Amino acid sequence: MTTKGQKDNLFSLVKSLTKSEKRQFKLYVGRLGVNTDSKFLNLFNLLDKAKVYNEVAILKSGIVKKQQLANVKAHLYKQILISLKLNPSHQNVRSQIREQLDFASILYHKGLYKQSLKILDKAKELAIVNEEKNMAFEIVELEKIIESQYITRSISTRADELAIQARDLSAQNVIASKLSNLSLQLYSIILKTGYVKNEDEARQVTKYFNDRLPDIKGKRLGFREKLWYCKAHLWYYLLLQDFLNSYRYASKWVDLFYQYPKMINVNPVFFLKGNNYLLESIFFLRNKEKFVEKLEDFKTTVSHPKFIKDENVATLVFLYTNFHSINQHFIDGSFEEGLALIPKIEEELLDFEDRIDPHHKAIFYYKFASLEFGSGNNKACIKYLDKIISNKSLSMREDLLCFSRVLNLVAHYEAGLDYHLEALLRSTYKFLIKMNDLHEVQKEMIKFIRGLQDIYPHDLKNAFRELVERLKTYEDHPYERRSFLYLDIISWLESKIENKSVANIIRNKYLNRNKN
Repeated sequence: MTTKGQKDNLFSLVKSLTKSEKRQFKLYVGRLGVNTDSKFLNLFNLLDKAKVYNEVAILKSGIVKKQQLANVKAHLYKQILISLKLNPSHQNVRSQIREQLDFASILYHKGLYKQSLKILDKAKELAIVNEEKNMAFEIVELEKIIESQYITRSISTRADELAIQARDLSAQNVIASKLSNLSLQLYSIILKTGYVKNEDEARQVTKYFNDRLPDIKGKRLGFREKLWYCKAHLWYYLLLQDFLNSYRYASKWVDLFYQYPKMINVNPVFFLKGNNYLLESIFFLRNKEKFVEKLEDFKTTVSHPKFIKDENVATLVFLYTNFHSINQHFIDGSFEEGLALIPKIEEELLDFEDRIDPHHKAIFYYKFASLEFGSGNNKACIKYLDKIISNKSLSMREDLLCFSRVLNLVAHYEAGLDYHLEALLRSTYKFLIKMNDLHEVQKEMIKFIRGLQDIYPHDLKNAFRELVERLKTYEDHPYERRSFLYLDIISWLESKIENKSVANIIRNKYLNRNKN
């Protein structure tokens, strides 16, 4: 049995190591005084050179017997993690506090109370300054245990001090916990059921939100509690598709990091995600000037030498920088200008091959396809859409799969590929009918697609006009307008009616909106 190409956890971990991490691993193994031809080190060298994980090849190499393989793999996995833990690049504030806490526990168990308390006091200060309040609470609890055994004259004031500290930290941890739970629950609603589709759903979400939002009046909130408060509100307003309030809370979220600049490197992922939602909200509001300003601020911060990037952070910087660099061209129809981004991003995508999931790759392909379509390059548009449509294992948001198919149909029609059209109409129609929770805009598109075959070419313009009139009623509808952000079908129809390019129509709309 060959397991060629199979995703193996150990293999993925070995392949994720940088040159310096591999060098450090070998030094670490050498320090252990382990025989250099030990099984786990030989297995490491073999996996390091291999292109894919292949168990048959490992067993053939004679490094390890079949019955030993699972144990040797588990041992190697653990040793790599220990080696990574010792690497300075993986030692953040949390690991420093955790290490101090471990040292203090060892000293306490050896009966060296004074030394233990000294270390705990420094660790607690570090935890509070860096908003690691769960750890701070853990430290205070250990301090209380030690103080109760290490009697000093200052015990009475010390006991009060620790009791007050424990109470305050506990209260703040409760608020942060309630807000983080609420954020997670709202995020899970978006993933499960998508954005609200009608007034009834909006009422249910609002009740759910208000019932679970903790009362923070008169409470002392630190950075962490304020951050979760912004997050919970952002998810709530995104669910309601209230983009103006989403923008307000995403702004507060990002501003919070600039008020506490040290927190950018302590919580880089939250900083990046805040910027992502801020740019997304401005995109929905169609304000190019503000969008470009905030995108530049973001790029400046993440390209600064003081901004620390591990693999995870570097991947998010790549995704968000490029998603939004493309999005700016959708706001005002400057598609041709955006085309220059495609080859650059495709090249960089190869470097992130193992770190970007198929869902995010598909979002890139959809954005590339939209840029090509807006520039009138229909065959190039079809090429990118095919990467999404032909990938049967792609589990991603239904709305994106739906619009990929509709845009594919429109691009075939535009490219004059009539011989494909009938089969495409049938498969697109079948796909859309199977979808859950269709929006009204999608239902109108299905009706139109179904009727396309019966329309004579000279009647097409009238059919386009009728569809535009029907769709226009949804353009400013609070729960339907989002559809047009994926595929500006109205502008395409208007371009057919007025014999102008899609880019021209979108550009004129943008200029008229900003003139007012």
